[in-house]
Amino acid sequence: MAILFYTSPTSIGVATHIALEESGLDYELVEIDFTKQQQSSSDYLKINPKARVPSLLVEDGVLTETPAILTYIAQLAPNSSLKLPSDPFQFAAIQSFNSYLSSTVHVAHAHNHRGARWADDPDALKAMTAYVPKSLSACFALIESSLIKGPWVHGQKFSISDPYLFRMASWMEADGVDIAQYPRTLQHWEAMAQRKSVRTVLDWFS
Repeated sequence: MAILFYTSPTSIGVATHIALEESGLDYELVEIDFTKQQQSSSDYLKINPKARVPSLLVEDGVLTETPAILTYIAQLAPNSSLKLPSDPFQFAAIQSFNSYLSSTVHVAHAHNHRGARWADDPDALKAMTAYVPKSLSACFALIESSLIKGPWVHGQKFSISDPYLFRMASWMEADGVDIAQYPRTLQHWEAMAQRKSVRTVLDWFS
């Protein structure tokens, strides 16, 4: 069974898309159109009742949540650029970084456009949106000062953390954060933009 990959070009699914290209695995992309609310359609809810992307449909079932999906892809492609380290600490460091992106950075970004997940008061929503540049700046200040080892997130070896950070960094300008203030993050983004996998993904939706 081919991997079915459900995603949207505006979503965090771009990170998984890049990882799939890096992996060399066979997959079929199914685009979910947010402008038509396809993520909430009855057909898609049967696949992912969370009404979000990405989703990965494989022979054993459906996987959701970017950190889990990225790890799974890397496990399926041990001979690719995504090969996971055998050392337990190094693997845990990857999981730690990706968990931070998922639980903190992505949530801070979501307050810009998805505030209705947390509040319905107009003043509260306005306040959440206004605070995004400050909260995201704090996230990237930490990433810049303490988390990026260089040239890739965890040092000399490319990993599943790299497409994940690339996608997050791609949202910085729209969220009111100047990536130029974070030179290591900018250098990482520029290096990622040169990879064939990234160019393929960006061309896919252009």
